[in-house]
Amino acid sequence: MLLELALPGGVALFLGFSGISVGLLRFLGLLSSTGASIAVWLILSVVLTIAIRPFIKKYLKPESYFKYADEDYEAMDQIVDVIEEINEENNSGRIRLDGTSWRAKSLEGTIKAGEKVRIQYRENTTWIVEALGVKEPSKEQLKNRNKN
Repeated sequence: MLLELALPGGVALFLGFSGISVGLLRFLGLLSSTGASIAVWLILSVVLTIAIRPFIKKYLKPESYFKYADEDYEAMDQIVDVIEEINEENNSGRIRLDGTSWRAKSLEGTIKAGEKVRIQYRENTTWIVEALGVKEPSKEQLKNRNKN
């Protein structure tokens, strides 16, 4: 029942109260067998939890808050470090976001390790990023430049 002070919710209080009630009934000699004591404790715990807990929750409201947990939205436009070279062809590159290494793919060009990138969006578990500042041209851009 003391656990209820640290983790309020009502269930521990009802389980403890049921245990104290069964102990009192055994002390008075109304319950003698272990099986009957367990059955009374179980039934009393369920009844108290189902019947009284809604009233307690109504009048003793716990502190609570609500927050959307949208990691993609929170990560968009963050600037992160590249830890393994990123390119636009596959998702073999890696970035460090919130202390964790993630697969990454660039929107355009190759980005070397140690550079900074801006997160644009996520495809499954791969972050799509764009380079900050000057970008190294992609192979296709180099081919087009050489043709001109």
